[in-house]
Amino acid sequence: MKRVELYLAGEQPCSYLPDLRARMALVSPETPMNTTLYSQLAHQGFRRSGDAVYIPFCDECEACIPVRLPVNSFKPNRAQSRVWRRNSDLVALVKPLNFQHEQRHLLFNYLRARHDETAEDSVASSYEDFLQADWVNGRLVEFRLEEKLLAVAVVDYLADGLSAVYTFYDIDAAEARSLGIYAVLWQIEEARRLDLAWLYLGFWVEHCRKMTYKNSYRPIDALLNGEWRRFEKGEKIASTLIQ
Repeated sequence: MKRVELYLAGEQPCSYLPDLRARMALVSPETPMNTTLYSQLAHQGFRRSGDAVYIPFCDECEACIPVRLPVNSFKPNRAQSRVWRRNSDLVALVKPLNFQHEQRHLLFNYLRARHDETAEDSVASSYEDFLQADWVNGRLVEFRLEEKLLAVAVVDYLADGLSAVYTFYDIDAAEARSLGIYAVLWQIEEARRLDLAWLYLGFWVEHCRKMTYKNSYRPIDALLNGEWRRFEKGEKIASTLIQ
């Protein structure tokens, strides 16, 4: 991989651990980004937010651990198998990463329900900016029950895997169907279908409640001390392994 220039962003409140401050190392915006380079950076733990490619670079914390699933070794547990069967009536449609009214409406309702009931349309627009990038090989994967849109997964198609960017869904349907879990399972199957090795899930943070779902997928690889280490069922991923 060619050398890339990084620069440090200023500190900001941590979105995972609210009592801490976070800092990111970002790839210089002058670096021409494409799927090949981003795939190489993903292998080193980088993620993207819109066009910006970054990795956590906090002064006194190493809690954000990049994780990925080796899709050909993945074994669903009983609960995941039930979710897969329960949603066998859904149809997945892979579409360009270009939000249309119906997708935007679902995103807005999801954000209102999950984050802030008074959210404005501008909040959904800012999320669209976070999800899209001019250079990325990204897709919107719609999950429909007949004509009704129930969920959308934003997925980046990389050279050696898929990257799960964000999933939003119909809150009313989610409880019975576990749509977030189903979206991950679908991406695992999609990676297998395309003969890709990995599904990148972003960061796992031990003491962040909203990250705990990633623990249920096994085996899972975690990037520790610059090397990917595999964790099988029953093995605990722990930030204390970082030295």
